[in-house]
Amino acid sequence: MTSSVSSTRRADPWRDLQVIDSRAPRFNQGVVALTTITALITGFWPLFAVMGAQLAISVIFGRKYCVPCLIYFGLIQPRFGEGTLEDSRAPRFANVIGAVFLSSAALAFALGSPLLGEVLGGIVAALATLGVTSGVCVGCEVYRIIARVRGVKGGLLERIDLDQLGIVSGDELVVLFTHPLCSECQEVKPRLEREGRRVVAVDVSVRKDLAAKYGVTLVPLAVTVGADGRVRR
Repeated sequence: MTSSVSSTRRADPWRDLQVIDSRAPRFNQGVVALTTITALITGFWPLFAVMGAQLAISVIFGRKYCVPCLIYFGLIQPRFGEGTLEDSRAPRFANVIGAVFLSSAALAFALGSPLLGEVLGGIVAALATLGVTSGVCVGCEVYRIIARVRGVKGGLLERIDLDQLGIVSGDELVVLFTHPLCSECQEVKPRLEREGRRVVAVDVSVRKDLAAKYGVTLVPLAVTVGADGRVRR
């Protein structure tokens, strides 16, 4: 049974690093919540340092060094199957925030400021608990906001070179930046086409040059482009 479920994976957790099973970050949040709440209740603040180091190591060296990831992808996913795939950059950014807060909390305790340490650790505990119970990842939302701001203010999406996309006609269209393993990406194009929109999909796993050129930090990303190549808000 385990092998048959495992074989249905659309994304290899150790190789397809641009996407991640959405259940994996939530499981990780559960581990973070349990660890930080235990630290707050018992007063054993070194747990903040251990969890902060684990998050930092997983961000720097990858999932193979992430203990919650090993447990999830090795034991839980093969048993229950793969969940919805999402862009992995948002939860990775959330891990960065968690690592910074928890490391700072441990440092505060070590320097004799337990109140500050409890506040910083408590913030992580509260946000991790929120993520587990509601599915709302605050760090992920912060990343998405930053991504949108970069897309608007960075000047990279003011105009798209239609020739690079192999488009000759002069009608308005929607350029959709996507990834073949992104579940949400697969839903956006049919929805836009049902609305009567002309859609040109750009696979960022193949056209990394275009993703870099236009500052695409999160997929799916759809922009309306006029006949002159200018992005319309």
